Amino acid sequence: MDQAIINQHMDELLYAQQGELDAVLMYNKLAEAVKDERDAKTFRQLAKEEGGHAQVFHQYTKQVLKPKKTKAIAVPLLYKCVGRKVLYPIIASQEYAAAKKYIALVNIFPDVESVMNDETRHGDLVNGLLK
Repeated sequence: MDQAIINQHMDELLYAQQGELDAVLMYNKLAEAVKDERDAKTFRQLAKEEGGHAQVFHQYTKQVLKPKKTKAIAVPLLYKCVGRKVLYPIIASQEYAAAKKYIALVNIFPDVESVMNDETRHGDLVNGLLK
């Protein structure tokens, strides 16, 4: 991959990498907070997959980022305040939004397509927990 192309898209790649890292921490903390073991297991799996996504972006950025704790603190608190029926659709919508943002990157960085597809699947999985 041409470094000039990577540099042209570095802000987007770093933003995506940071988002994926933040999601790892958020999903792990949410897994600790939820009451349902099936939900906890799903969130732990999503955290693992989000870590893999961060690695996809890291291969381009070559930068080591640290997850921000904001969502990891806020989302479990929201779970306790509003419950799963309100929170899970919000989380799912964020997964779908991430997938849409990745569409533009797929044409330039083809391996982002698997990340994009996973984000859509994650949204479906989180919505599916309510059924």
